Amino acid sequence: MKMHLNRHWPLLTTAGVLVALYVAASIAYTGFSSWFQFAQLFADNATLGLAAIGMTFVILSGGIDLSVGAVIALASMGLAVLVSHMGLPVWIAIPLVLVIGTGFGAFMGAIIQMFKLPPFLVTLAGMFLARGTALLLTETKRIEMSDSAGIRALSSVLVVDFNIAAMVFLVAVLVAWAALKYTRFGRTVFAIGSDESAARLMGLPIASTRVGIYAISGVCAAAGGIVHVIGTQAGDASVAFLLELDAIAAVVIGGTVLAGGRGSILGTLLGVLILGIITTIPNYQGNLNSWWIKIVIGLLLLVFVVLQRVSQRWSGARG
Repeated sequence: MKMHLNRHWPLLTTAGVLVALYVAASIAYTGFSSWFQFAQLFADNATLGLAAIGMTFVILSGGIDLSVGAVIALASMGLAVLVSHMGLPVWIAIPLVLVIGTGFGAFMGAIIQMFKLPPFLVTLAGMFLARGTALLLTETKRIEMSDSAGIRALSSVLVVDFNIAAMVFLVAVLVAWAALKYTRFGRTVFAIGSDESAARLMGLPIASTRVGIYAISGVCAAAGGIVHVIGTQAGDASVAFLLELDAIAAVVIGGTVLAGGRGSILGTLLGVLILGIITTIPNYQGNLNSWWIKIVIGLLLLVFVVLQRVSQRWSGARG
């Protein structure tokens, strides 16, 4: 029982922080605990949440992906160009954008695997490539899509106050959780992050799994761009600037170890909601400087990184 608790204490700590923040905000601000605000918390953070899901796979494997914000922007502009400029139906354009995001991520994963390059450098190059391509797609850097019947129809979908963005986010959480917990691919992701040499000796498919990990990150980022378009009814090449840092913060706050091999999708969900609450509070406070958001997130991230290090040393000492 004690070993079970030791294994899950990072997740329990994150859950405790989330509950404490939510209860404090509910007491301090009228309406914060309403069902509408609860559903809106998922909707407002769906783009970040989708990017964080993909980032969880990457960090669990011991890697990093700095391109997710730029891929969100590229997907946003790509969907806008396909629908508004090329006249493609939404039901065709959305799968195309998802394929492009998947291919972009898989390409980076293949480069990392084939040439044994640091993920930091490859995905940094990918960040510039994706953002530059998004900016090249149109001179205005923004394409309005309010005249698209397909986009308007998707933006009007609402189920018990959960819009399409919130529902896509929650479905993605469930799919990713199941993939990590019940599939060979998921077990290989953990094995690579824990000890890649041992995973290779076990005969696990390292190369294909690494390509798949970055493909997942790419498709999650592309999905984030799509839900952003649906929510704003516009493509925007400047959207999600530095969002990759927020995604990394959400994953780490959620208990996933930066060195890889340990973490969970549920923890990432909790981490995203924590950041969502922190960024929502200024809307209720009114006179609160927005820079306090960054300060609080920075302090929270630092605390969780230190706790991870202490946990690793304590576990090593016990072993």
